[in-house]
Amino acid sequence: MADGLLGHLPASALELAYLVAAIFFVQGLRDMTHPRTATRGNLLSSGGMFLAVLATVLYFEILSPILLAASLLVGGVIGAWLAVSVETTEMPQLVGLFNGFGGGASTLVAGAELVDATGGGLGLELTTTAAIAGIVGTVTFFGSLVAAGKLHGLVGDSPITGRTNQVMQALFFAGAVLAGLFLIVQSGLLGEAPLAEWLPAYWVLVAAAAIFGILLVYPIGGADMPVVIALLNSMSGLAAATTGFVLDNTALIVAGTLVGAAGLILTFIMCDSMNRSLTNVLFGSMAEGGDGEDMADIYEGNITETSPEEVEMMLDAAERVVIVPGYGMAVAQAQHAVAELADLLEETGVDVEFGIHPVAGRMPGHMNALLAEADVDYEKMRELESVNPTFSQTDVVIITGANDVVNPSANEDEDSPIAGMPVLEVWDARSVIVNKRSLSPGFSGIPNPLFAKDNTSMLFGDAKQSMQDLVDAYNENH
Repeated sequence: MADGLLGHLPASALELAYLVAAIFFVQGLRDMTHPRTATRGNLLSSGGMFLAVLATVLYFEILSPILLAASLLVGGVIGAWLAVSVETTEMPQLVGLFNGFGGGASTLVAGAELVDATGGGLGLELTTTAAIAGIVGTVTFFGSLVAAGKLHGLVGDSPITGRTNQVMQALFFAGAVLAGLFLIVQSGLLGEAPLAEWLPAYWVLVAAAAIFGILLVYPIGGADMPVVIALLNSMSGLAAATTGFVLDNTALIVAGTLVGAAGLILTFIMCDSMNRSLTNVLFGSMAEGGDGEDMADIYEGNITETSPEEVEMMLDAAERVVIVPGYGMAVAQAQHAVAELADLLEETGVDVEFGIHPVAGRMPGHMNALLAEADVDYEKMRELESVNPTFSQTDVVIITGANDVVNPSANEDEDSPIAGMPVLEVWDARSVIVNKRSLSPGFSGIPNPLFAKDNTSMLFGDAKQSMQDLVDAYNENH
């Protein structure tokens, strides 16, 4: 199928187009490492993919150009609709789905290539890479569906946990690998044999990998989704790169490798930020749940409640304020009220910054994306390493919806489930305001001694309403 669709694009031009696309991918990824150049990086990457698709369409035989054009149109319309209609608070679910679609596409393309090659003799290289692409792509697709469902509240906790789930995972993964080995051996032995003789093994592989993907993600809690999303992103890239080898497509190999490597690096960064290993995230659990008596011992008689009016008076005397957002802000969609409060404080000469923990939210960069939607300057978003030394010079810290990422037990209790986890050391500030609905624990299931510290006051209530009440109180006095 190497004859050009229009007969105008030679093989050398195709390879040149792929090379230019690969350069666009590399530069685009590099630009996306900094907020100032992220938009340009996104455009470069998109342009590289457009060039690769266009060159491929012009070079290879297309049985039905009309069907191809219709497919591209439908996909483009759906993509544009999603980009416009999906709220920023739902971006983690969308990213999860995109990861899954990439994996599913790799599975289908690898299967289609096997069908196309049947009868003409299959090489070990093609069959082996197709089997790998099928396993990785299928696990990515079904695992991503479960992850997106969990983030959207459509999928609850797994009814199968612990050792039973791990045994089932091992069995279905082994089944997928064995089906792949059978496919490789049979294709080599039968070669010219009819399709029905050996290709069903590929669909057995897909079925086993699908169940393994579901079982892998189902038991993982929502708080671990930043790690899971990053890992699934890496797997989608690996599936694409493997499919690139099946198709002998340079652009797909480069793009998939970049995505796979970047996703894997991000996965380990997320694990480091939680002081946990990847195996612990995938096969372990953070904690069995907090002990009610321990919570009572820590909180009883030690909690100081406050009101928007009292907080406004604290802010009135402050010269420096740090706002720490968490998942509660995302759930309440309070980012606009938080940004309005920051603007008001800056108008009166207060130095305002945002302390961002890497795993706050449900995907890497979740808090940054929400604040950017509310027009918060990226330069005011400080990472954990740079903001921690400044808390001792901070007058007021406002925590909205965060819990475990500001828990001092990580530094003070060696037996804590989060011991050693890097956290935002907000307790060093002169005053700390914690906005939460209640004293309920975070994903670790343990109490937070920060709430009972002498310089901490609890502002109970919905994050959006509480921040808006604080904005109103500040406006009344300025």
